[in-house]
Order: sequence, then C-alpha cells, then structure tokens
Amino acid sequence: MPAPRSDRKALWLGLLIASLVLLAAVFTMLAAQMRPVPMHDLNLAEGEKLKCVSYAPYHRPGQTPLDPASRIPREQIAADLEALAKITACIRLYSVSQGLGEVPELARPLGLKVLLGAWIGYDKALNAAELAHALELANAHTDVVRALIVGNEVLLRRERSEDEMRALLRHARARAEVPVTYADVWEFWTRHDSLAAEVDFVTVHILPFWEDEPVDIVDALEHVADIRQHVGTHFAGKPILIGETGWPSAGRQREESRPSRVNQARYIREFVHQAHTRDWDYNLIEAIDQPWKRRLEGTVGGHWGLLEASSLAPKFPLAGTVAERESAFGPVGGALLGGLLAFLLATTGRRTRCLRVSALSATGALGGVVAVLHWEHAHLAYRDALEWSVLGTVAALCAALPLVLARWHGEPLPDAARAARLLCRPQGWRSKATLLGLLRALLLFAAAIAALLLWVDPRYRDFPTLLYLIPAVVFGVISWWNPPPGRGERVCAILIAFAVSARWLSEPANPQAIGWLLCGLAFALPPLLLRPQQHQQR
Repeated sequence: MPAPRSDRKALWLGLLIASLVLLAAVFTMLAAQMRPVPMHDLNLAEGEKLKCVSYAPYHRPGQTPLDPASRIPREQIAADLEALAKITACIRLYSVSQGLGEVPELARPLGLKVLLGAWIGYDKALNAAELAHALELANAHTDVVRALIVGNEVLLRRERSEDEMRALLRHARARAEVPVTYADVWEFWTRHDSLAAEVDFVTVHILPFWEDEPVDIVDALEHVADIRQHVGTHFAGKPILIGETGWPSAGRQREESRPSRVNQARYIREFVHQAHTRDWDYNLIEAIDQPWKRRLEGTVGGHWGLLEASSLAPKFPLAGTVAERESAFGPVGGALLGGLLAFLLATTGRRTRCLRVSALSATGALGGVVAVLHWEHAHLAYRDALEWSVLGTVAALCAALPLVLARWHGEPLPDAARAARLLCRPQGWRSKATLLGLLRALLLFAAAIAALLLWVDPRYRDFPTLLYLIPAVVFGVISWWNPPPGRGERVCAILIAFAVSARWLSEPANPQAIGWLLCGLAFALPPLLLRPQQHQQR
C-alpha cells in the first residue's frame, strides 16, 4: 500500500528541496568554471620558446611503452615534432627504443635539440642494450643531442642501487661525446649526492603536486624556488637542470594540490616566467597528454601535457585569461532533457499532484546534468573495456534511477531478496517499487565496493562522487519513508559509512574527500538509522 498522504507529501517535499539545492550547487560550480581567470601573461620575446619539454609519442589509442612489441611509426613522430617545434626549442626523451631512435634525425631539420634518455630498469641485459643504443645515437648526432640522461628515477623506484648507477654513469661518461647526467626527484639526489661526481650536471625533478606534503597552487612557485635554491647550494659548482616540473589538468585532488586546466595554465606561465627571469635551465613535463599513464597513475597521470592527446591542440593560451570550461551547453542540455523526461513520465497515469511532479522534474534535471558531467569525466578517466562496461553499467543504472522514480507513487520498497522474488513473477517488472528496491540494493553494493577500494588504495583512484550522487539524493530521501532494507543492504551501508569516513579522516581538508564523505553518508545513513518500529509508527 502507498504511504499515508501526509508522509508522501513530506517525501516529495524533501526530494524537491534536496534536488533544488544540489542543482543550485552544480550550476554555481559550472558558472565558476566558466569565469575567465586572470593570471600572469607569458610574453616570450620574439622567437623565444619554452626551453625544453618531455616528449613521449604514446598518445594515440592503444599506444603504450608497456608493450615491448610496440613501435611508433616514423611518420607519427615526425608530425609530433613538427607540432612541438612551434612551442619549444628542445625535447627530452626517456628511452631510445620502440622507434624513438628516429628522433635525433627528425629533430635536426626542425631546429630542435634533444635531451636523449636511456631507460634503466630491473633487467641488466636490457639496460646494457638500451645504453649502448643511446650512446651510439648521441655520438652520431652531437649537433642535436644536448646531453645523455642515463636513467630516470631509478633510485626512487629502487630498481638499481647507488653503486650500480655509479658504474653505469662512469661507463657512459667514458664513451659519450656529449654531457652525461642522471635524473631523479630532488630528495633522492640529495640522499645520493655522491653521484654528482659522475655527472656533468645534476638533473632534479621538482613536482609540487607529487610532494609527500602536496603544495597548493598558490604556494607552488615559491616551493619550486626554495627547492631550486636548496639543490643549487647542496651541489655548489655543478650546473642544475630542473628535469621535470609541471602541473596536471585533470584527476584526483591531493589535499591542497588540485588538478585543473586553470591551475596548469597558471603554474606553467608563472614557472616559465620565473625560470627565464632567473636563468634556470628547465624541462617541462610534458609535451602531450599520455592516456596510457592512467594505468599506472590514475586519471591525473594522463593529463600533464601542454597539448591535447587527440588533436595536439594547446590546452590553454600563454597570454590572456583562462577558464576551466568553455561552454556549459552539454550540462544545461542534460538538465533540460532529464527534467523534461521526468516531467512527462510523472504526469502520465494517476496522482499527478503538483508537488510530486515538481519534485520528480527537479530530480530528473539533476540526474541529467550529473549524467553529462560524469560522461565528461568518464572520457578523462576510464582506461579500458572493463571499466567502461562495469562503471558504465553503474552509470546507466544511476541515470535511469530518476526515470524509474518518476513512475513510482510512494509504495514501500522491498529489500533485495523480496525484490528478486517479485521480479521472477510475470507482473514483477511492472512494479516500480520493486525496481527501485532492486536498484537500491545493486547501487549500495557497488558503492560499498568503490568506497572500500578508495579507502585501501587511494593514491591513484578518483573520488566517484558524481557516479553515486543521484542514488545518494534519491535513496537518501525516500529511505526515511520506507521500511529499512535487508541485512545485506545494511552491511553495504555500514561499509560505505566506515570507508568514506576513514578516507576523509586521512585528508580532511581535501574538498573532493569532503564531497565523497557527504555523498556516502547521505546514501548509507538512512538505512542504518531508521528502525523497523520507527517505520511502523509513521
């Protein structure tokens, strides 16, 4: 039987208020993202370019250096270098395998210099072959190759010892006709400073975003200047190259460090201005977005590039204002479409009262805008067919939730076991209460898995707030006017509440963690707080 009329009125009013508040919050966020942000204009002198940028050619679908058999076509590398020659005077390589040995020859007619990299890892035989090839290329192209970088963050990854790196550097320096260096994060260089005797200059990585204590964009340039001064003093007498520095444009926030297009533009512009003013030698990471890095470092790993992976178009201008978003057409269209569909479904059939229709239309609009925003995020974050199928299924269920809700008239929701039994009957699929009960169970289970994974393995996982926002709103409201779910759903709710709270306690100032905490608690607490006797009293 439907809930009493007074309870249904309170239910629809609660749903209307929650949906309108969140709609206002979402559109306020969109308005803020579209606001042009003034920042330092990078007015390079005529003919002046960025000093150097990291180049990896693995930006097309399916390309990855993790596949030993892959080889990048010469034509693609040539096209990439032609695009990069417009913005930089130099490129840094991390390896000479998989077709990258073509780079020095292709760079010469474009006027590009090359910091040639030899990849050093666990396999000694591969290391020897890589270094031999790199030495051959460097010595054959001394007019193009600025230096040979033997190993990148090898000590950080603990793939070779300090003594082993010393031997490799001595071997390379004795045979190379160009300067030789080794690249690692600044802390590891200062811990292993005896290696400075084996290189012609010290190459340090300074990445405020990845520091053990993440740095806010407001303080990032001051942090870099302090570290650069510290390293310069520590290795007095040795030239210093900032071998990697940059900022990601998308992905998971790390405490105060927030990835965004605006923050990336601000960092690059201000860093380059400071570097040119202080005559620092530097290399930016990186030239082009690398989708394959999402496999290792999550969403944020694939979005450090100055150029888009698909089009090689610049992500932002070097002068003028920058906005996070150019248009809100997609989200606004999603809100209108979602609201219209929910309105049409809610006004057909019985009990089409104004409050109910208004609440369902607002929920449909919220579902529409969130679906578009999550679709945008999915294109940035999803890495393979498994994620598209699993997370895409969850997203589809969440998007369908407001539409199923629009045909519901307040009947009690069954728990998962009863919903499954009812769906086995011929008329079971016609009951929207049964469908909603099943959706609640499925989405609670999915959210519990997501919350636990983010709790135990947080570094490279995005906060899935957008994915579960609509279930949190819908079931966070209507659960107060329905019987408590079954034991299985309550266990999932307990896991969600615990995991989102534990994640937030680890980074309490992170706005993304706060959003995930509120979303998870809104979804999980009503089933836990409402007792059977409370429902019977309603």
